[in-house]
Amino acid sequence: MSEPFIAEVRIFAGNFAPRGWAFCDGQLLPVAQNTALFSLIGTTYGGDGRTTTALPNLQDRAAMHPGRGPGLTPQRLGQQGGAETVTLSEAQIPAHTHVPKGSAMPASSGSPTSSRVLASSKIYGSAVDLVAMGGSNTGGGKAHHNKQPYLGLNFIIALTGLYPSRS
Repeated sequence: MSEPFIAEVRIFAGNFAPRGWAFCDGQLLPVAQNTALFSLIGTTYGGDGRTTTALPNLQDRAAMHPGRGPGLTPQRLGQQGGAETVTLSEAQIPAHTHVPKGSAMPASSGSPTSSRVLASSKIYGSAVDLVAMGGSNTGGGKAHHNKQPYLGLNFIIALTGLYPSRS
């Protein structure tokens, strides 16, 4: 394999960072020992810029290209966004109603069908003389997971290698 460019990020399936590489886990590194890396990434991912620089943190994150696109919001290099969980507000949920119905008629079957509803004896009966049983609550203020399908792999960044030239 060819020598990497300093600051090159790769996906690595191993459970350790190879020599000359580090995990993209947001760790702080001393600028004095990583001057070439610092000249490329600066404080884009953190650090104070005098004594420390930070590596990108791709733990539990998906990488995304910075820039603009038609109909998209602009993204800066190093900008973080998104959320692991989301709690929807009532204003974000389309208007709708939940009106469960049931019957006080005696049950006539032990299994549901499209024409049978839950009857008074907790067994399914004919869907006649239906009565509203009161509306249901919406939401409850609980968050739901907001993650796309994923596979856990390590991202690593080259600390040593070729200094990239501008073309």
